Amino acid sequence: METLTETDMDLELLKKGKVRDTYKIDGRLLMVATDRLSAFDVVFKQGIPRKGEVLNRLSKFWFNNTGHIIENHFVTDMIPENLPGYVQGRSMIVQKTEPIPVECVVRGYITGSAWKDYQKNGAVCGIELPEGLKNGSELPEPIFTPATKAETGHDENIPEEKAKEIAGEERYATIKQKSLELYKFAKNYALDAGLVLADTKFEFGTIGGKAILIDEALTPDSSRYWLKDKYDEGILESLDKQFVRNYLEETGWDKAPPPPDLPDEIIKKTSERYLKAYRMIAGEEL
Repeated sequence: METLTETDMDLELLKKGKVRDTYKIDGRLLMVATDRLSAFDVVFKQGIPRKGEVLNRLSKFWFNNTGHIIENHFVTDMIPENLPGYVQGRSMIVQKTEPIPVECVVRGYITGSAWKDYQKNGAVCGIELPEGLKNGSELPEPIFTPATKAETGHDENIPEEKAKEIAGEERYATIKQKSLELYKFAKNYALDAGLVLADTKFEFGTIGGKAILIDEALTPDSSRYWLKDKYDEGILESLDKQFVRNYLEETGWDKAPPPPDLPDEIIKKTSERYLKAYRMIAGEEL
């Protein structure tokens, strides 16, 4: 299957991210979700078929269903017809905001880097956790673990006091509270759909001094989703890019560029997982 890994339009390119290309359009932003894959902060040469469509449409789904918790930057996914056809279905026009440089991570289950931290000292980002947890254990209450992007592009966990300094105390309190509310809402929705939302990351920006949700929302790129029926059997089966991470961990790759080529089977299965996540959450085929 074909993939879209590069975009080129007669618009001003403001930012080329790991996955999204952002252009200026009529005083707003056009965010194009490509099929690029990034793992361990390295972008791969190969794309994942239909990944960009899943990211775009799931973000739209969650933006449309969480407005009662907090406003977001989504304006429309009706893209002008004079733009290249390949942007249709994978793009949205959004409001321009002043991004708050704090990554808002909420964890309801312990896994990934949090699990590694817990194994070392029984805590995650300075938050003491109960003894006896296993990889994948549900936490007594979801925890908020702020992070910031280091100069290398990696997300780095930061103490709460540091996050307050960056965002301002009042704004920090708002984005923390809203992140937890968004997670709890989405977790319950996902459970009804047969998925466990283990953790996720939100980003916020401001318009006229008011914080709103920006970037992407609750996608398989920014979240960990597990199949609930498998979880109940003690198996963490991911519908997100953890599947690729697990494969890469087994290859012995040192996580530095250049990345290895991915086998066709891994690409195909990753695409299938993204599409399944969309189908289960949105209740429709893509």
